[in-house]
This record gives sequence, structure tokens and C-alpha cells, in this order.
Amino acid sequence: MSLLLTGRPGKGLRETAFFQPRSVWFRADPDLPETAILARNLAAGGFQGTLMGDGFAAVEGTPDLAILCVPPEAQAREFARFAARGCFAVVVPTAAPGLAARAAAAGVHAMGERSFGLALPGIGLNATLSHLPIQPGRLALIAQSSAIARAVIDWATAEGLGFSHIIGVGSNDGMGFAAGLDWLARDTGTACVMLDIRRIKQRRLFVSAARAVARTRPVLALRAGGRMDDPSGIADGVMAAVLRRAGVLRAQGFEEWLAAAETLARTKPRGGAGQGDRIAIIANGLGVARLAADEALAQGLRLARFSPETEAALAPLIPAGWEARNPLSLGSRAGTALAEAARLLAHAGEVDVVIALHAPEQEPAPIEAFAAAARGNRGAPILLGWTGEASARAERAALAGAGLPAFHTPEAVVRGAAHLAAERRNRATAAELPASDVLEFTPDRAAVRAIFATARTEGRRDLFEDEALAVLTAYGIPTLTPRRAATPTEAAVAAVALGPPVALKIRALLRHKSEVGGVVLNLRNFDSVRAAGEQMEEEVRRRAPEATLSGFLVQPMARRGGMELRLRIGEDAMFGPWIGFGQGGTTADIAADEALDLPPLNLPLAHGLIARTRLSRLLPGFRDRPAVNEPAIADALVRISQLQVDFPEIMALGANPIFADASGVVAADASLRLRPEGASALFAIPPYPVEWVAPFTGRDGSVFEVRPIRPEDAAAQGAFFLELPPEDVRFRFFSSMKELPPAMLARLTQIDYGREMAFIAMRDGRNYGTARIIREGTGSSAEFAVVVSPAAKGTGLARHLMERAIEWARHEGVTEIVGHVLADNAPMLAFVRKLGFILSRSPEDFDIMLAKMAL
Repeated sequence: MSLLLTGRPGKGLRETAFFQPRSVWFRADPDLPETAILARNLAAGGFQGTLMGDGFAAVEGTPDLAILCVPPEAQAREFARFAARGCFAVVVPTAAPGLAARAAAAGVHAMGERSFGLALPGIGLNATLSHLPIQPGRLALIAQSSAIARAVIDWATAEGLGFSHIIGVGSNDGMGFAAGLDWLARDTGTACVMLDIRRIKQRRLFVSAARAVARTRPVLALRAGGRMDDPSGIADGVMAAVLRRAGVLRAQGFEEWLAAAETLARTKPRGGAGQGDRIAIIANGLGVARLAADEALAQGLRLARFSPETEAALAPLIPAGWEARNPLSLGSRAGTALAEAARLLAHAGEVDVVIALHAPEQEPAPIEAFAAAARGNRGAPILLGWTGEASARAERAALAGAGLPAFHTPEAVVRGAAHLAAERRNRATAAELPASDVLEFTPDRAAVRAIFATARTEGRRDLFEDEALAVLTAYGIPTLTPRRAATPTEAAVAAVALGPPVALKIRALLRHKSEVGGVVLNLRNFDSVRAAGEQMEEEVRRRAPEATLSGFLVQPMARRGGMELRLRIGEDAMFGPWIGFGQGGTTADIAADEALDLPPLNLPLAHGLIARTRLSRLLPGFRDRPAVNEPAIADALVRISQLQVDFPEIMALGANPIFADASGVVAADASLRLRPEGASALFAIPPYPVEWVAPFTGRDGSVFEVRPIRPEDAAAQGAFFLELPPEDVRFRFFSSMKELPPAMLARLTQIDYGREMAFIAMRDGRNYGTARIIREGTGSSAEFAVVVSPAAKGTGLARHLMERAIEWARHEGVTEIVGHVLADNAPMLAFVRKLGFILSRSPEDFDIMLAKMAL
């Protein structure tokens, strides 16, 4: 039994009104400077719908979209006027303090404030503050800054690139990035998306929508002022982590952003396995070729090794006595041979990207030959480095007019190749299928709750060191468990019981105890511990008189020779909780070797987080230093992530130092701060919804674990597909497939639990059925699919899975499930009727039945 719902739920008035309007109402104050620009662009754009309002036709009927350009004091009145006419989508390009609240009060959806405007060149709508006409094309830009938007339009015009959408979200106070990204995820006319990000308002919606777009096309992000706003670099690092998890490529500056957009808008990375980093360099001069080779190696790219077959194909094009080596020069009179060599290399299996470099020469530039080589090229992309200015500028313009990416220096074209390789890696990472291993553990949550309750009762949000270490212990992270002592003498007794050497620490809520004399290491006998305690108490009182002292902690010393690490949790104002890993010890902040990611983490993500630090290169061991147990570090990261997920009241946690060696890890010090009473973290990425896990007993007595799918289920999902009869496969996918490709397996198992849910039925490590429900963006309509193994038919599992999916849909606010069933799928038609669906013939395809259920 199987069902495919192709998912054509209504887009909703709000989205179509903004991005597919049939009529636009312009309401403007003639005294505002933006009015004249907007009126000019609206009139000149060639809008295929109806323009009405100030300077245009009389307002009749119900306009889809309004452009509002009036002073702030008049905006609330105009919002009410729009709503009264049934117009609920408004773009606000002017100052509009409190825009979201004013718009919500009137029941309208506003984009702004200080929006650059909205351009939909495909239908001739230019409601922007652009200084130039906007040409249609396949780039999409979502921008907060009007200055950056103008600069991108100016650049694109010069490069012969056009736009499918320009969406100016301004201060992002109204409709923001998520709505635009949700629309672009479904737009087949957009090849590449550019994001100018300053502030994200709805963290979870942004990540979800960005991930949806990045699955099918490149998304490039630029953030201006990140370091200026937070010189520590943490906020910038969190932004990088968010974009990485969403599959978005982040540019390090404006120049790189534009270069990456041009490359990815004009070319596509070559498909297939590998990193996409094998570069073939050909030129009409050895000097420029060697410059490109140097830059390629500096960028971490590889020079492709030509196969004997490739060398033989190139031989007729190479001057006598020269070898077919990479980089390859064909001499200063290469002419059309340069284009022919590029074409040959593009079809070489050992090449991922071809870089063809041209230095000015007396012979006519082979522009048409390169255009011919690029037309219909299905091999490796060909990037051109056209050096020079006096003659080369016009030639580059001609190449751009032919749709070819042409750069002005060898270094620039190599960076283009690096962008292609990064995009390929990005897509491969998104489609990576993790191993089925899941870190299964049962933490002592009751112990953690008791520790937190004690602190709350005492009016504290900060835990003492021994309490914080006990929290880590409860989650299975090894610690050097300290003993409490009220006096120096009690501390000395505890030290004797533990055995030397020990560390003595003051028990106080101090950020850095060692800076005020609150830590003494390597104490070896009763007298030395007692003397150290007496001196410590006096020293801390003198240097930190504000601190409340609560006795001492006596702790075993860590094993010698271990690497010092720091694991911590923090809070970002924009994206919420983050997890950091890097070098530990007292110099951790100075070393600045820390990588950041977001909870929740699984083991593959934890290994990736470790690999992004410099110290990761030391973990395998070097010279006389033994290897460090990297899996134990990853294990600790996943446990800390789960701690944050289970207790979102945690605001900050630090474990420093954590000592790591070949035998594992052990935490020697920790701190933990709680949020104010009643406050809770909002994760940018929804954690695994463990609350939806429940058993199901079939009619035959079989017991299944029905739970949300997770990335580690890829192997089980692939094996489940192979068990399906060909007819079930056709019913499920509307086509014949022998197996699920890795990219599709990743798509089916790596889901966003906020907009999508897939329940699987597991027994003895085997999947017996899957029910899936997906909604578009934050809409109220959804599509679903269900399929069960032949071995589970007749057990009632299919109905149970569907009921669970429908229950989740209701919980998430979905009001209607719609979908399409093949007309000859009689069992499924009967099944959905019993569930309460109403069936009708699809007006678009006679062979499809439309199924609808109101929830």
C-alpha cells in the first residue's frame, strides 16, 4: 500500500500577493524623496498587471499588493485603508518605526521598514529604489541594505546578469527572509540566491527556509558589520555555523560574494563523486598559467593529473617538443586551439573544472570559439581568465554577453573554481548519509533537576564548580569529582583520603578562581593542604572581597601529558544556544582556536566541529606525543548538546580544562549559569522530537517502535525501499526506480521537524513503514505519503502511521491535507476514503485523483 501526494497545496494569499501580484496599488506622498524614484521605476518596468493609485489608474476592485510611501504618522491609517479594500500585502520603503505592530493591528502583512522594494522582472514589476532598470534573469537577491542592493544591480547590469527576484526586507521588522526563501525554494526560474544579512528575526524559520532553498540551488550569504557588532567574533562564528547547517555558502567580503554569484549563476559544478577540486589549467602563456597554479594550490585545490587518453587527445594542439602537463601553455598564438583544448579537458573524467587563461596578443581573441565550446557543454565547467584592460575589457564584455564567466586575473578565476568546489562540497555534505550509529545513553535527569532546584531555592542562577561537574557526570562525561570541605583542616583530611597529588580550590562563585589565588595544584600531604587552605582563604578575601566563600574543594590531579580542551555552551542574541569546542586552559581566549556549531549535535556533526579547529591536526599524535582519543571528545560534545536540549533553562556552560589523551577525556573544572526563572532557550534548529516516540502493537501482535525519522536511518530506509514491489514503487514515486539515490535518501531522512515530519516503524533494526507529511513554509496546507512493507500489510500499521502523521499536522496548526493519488491505485483510494479524505478528479491530470482532508 503506498501513496504519493505531489504537494500542490495553495500558496496562500500572502505569498502570491507579494511574489505573483496581478495588480499593484501605489500610495505615496509626493514630498518624500522615495516617491519619484518608485513612480519612475513602476512606470518604466512594463508591469504585466494593473498599476493603480497615485499617478496611475483609479483604484478599483481588490489590489493584490500595495506600495506605501508615506510618513510614519500616516501609515496606520493607510494600513486600515488597504485592509478595508481587501489588500493585505504591503511594501514599505520608508521609515516606519513599529511597523510589525502597526501592520498586525490592521491585519496586513508588511515588508520593511526601509525596504529597498520589490522587483519581479519576469512580470515587469519594478517597485524598487533602483537607479537602473532591472533586467530579467536567474539571480535572486534578498537584501536588507539598499546601498548593497544598488551596488549588486549595478554590478549585474555591467556583467550582463539579470534577476528573477529582488526582495528588499529592510530592517526585517515585517515579512523577512523566511517568506522570501520559502517562495524561492519553489521557483524554477531562480538559479542562484544572494542574501545580504544583517539581522535575522525568526531564527527557526530562517534556517528551515534557507535549507529548503539550498537543497536545489546555490545560496550565497554576505554579512556586513558582524565583527564590528561583536569584536569577540563569537556572533560571527555562530552566523557561520548557522549558514553551514543550512547549506548556505558564506562569502568573506563583497568582492568574493559577487564573484561567487557570477560563477554559480553561469555555471554548475560537475556531478559525480569526489570533491570537485581537480583543476585543469590551460593558457596562451606559461606565466599566467603558473600564477593560476600557485593560487589554486593556495586555495587548497588540486592540479588534475592528465590520463594517457587525455594527453593523446591534447597532443595535436601542443607545440612540437612540449609536454601535456598541467598547467599547460599552448603558446602565444594559441587562438582557437585554446578553446578546443578547453572543450577536450571538460570531457576528461579526471578534471572537475577547466581554467582557460588568455593574455593579450596580436591574433584575434577566440571569443566565438569559446562560446561554441561552452554551448551544450555537459562536462566540467569552463572558467575564463581574460587578463588585461585596454583590449581585454571589451573582450570580457563580449564573453559575458555570450553567457561565459570571464574574470580579469588568474587569481580571480581560480577563486571562481574554488567557489564551484565549495558548492559541490556543500551539496555533498548536505546529502551525506551518516552511519547508523547513534549515541544511545540514559542520563540521570533527576539528579540534574535536583541540582538546579537547590540553586533556585538558594536564589542562585550560577552553580558552584562541584555542582556543575556533577551535572556533567549525570550525562556520562567523566570528571575529576571533587570533595567538599568546610575548613582547611577538613580539606587536608579529604586530601589524605584521596591520595596525593591533589588540587585545592576555593568554593566560591568566581569566574576565574586562579586569578585571585583560589587554586593551588600538586599538593602532596596533610600539612601542605592545610597551609594552602589557610593562605588561600586569606588571599581570596583580600583580592575578591565581594565573593561569598563556601569552603573548599579537594580534587585529584589529572593525568600528566593530556591535551587541554574547552567545551562550552553560550547564547547568541540572534540564533540562541551554540556549542563551542577548542583549545582549553588559561590561555584559551588568547589562542582563539575555537569552532562553533548549534545544538542538537549528532556524532558526524561533532566530528566535523572538532575538525574545524587547528588543534585537530594534533589529535592523531606527533613526534613523541601519543594520539588523543578523538571519538571520546565527539562523545562528550554530543552529551553536552543533549544536556542543553533536555534543559533549555541552561544559559551558559563551560568545561575548562577537559583533559584528553589516548584513554579518553576527563573534565577538571566546570561552570554553569541558568536562565532567569521561567525562561527557556529557543533552538534555531529543532531538536529531535522525542515526545513523538511511542510503540504500536499490530493486529498480529507485532510490536513496532513508531518514531520520527532521523539522519542515521538512511541505511534502514534504503533497505526498506528495496523490499517494495515494483507496483508499490510506481504508486509511491509515480515512476519506476530500482533504488533510492543517496541525495534522495538524504532528503528523506534529514528533515526539518518544524515543517516536516516522517514517522517510521522500526522492529529489530528494520523499517516496516513510513508516513510523511510536509507543509510548504509556514502555510496551513500540507502533503503526505505513506508506504508499508509487504511484511507489515494487514497489521493496521499503515492506518496507525497515517493517524500519527495527521495528529502531528493538527498539533502544528495544519488545517488541510491535500495530495494526488494515481487513479489506478484502488487500494489507496479506498484507504484514504476510510480515513475521511474527499476524492475528486484532478483538473490538471485525468490519471490523478485529488484527495483532501480538512483538519
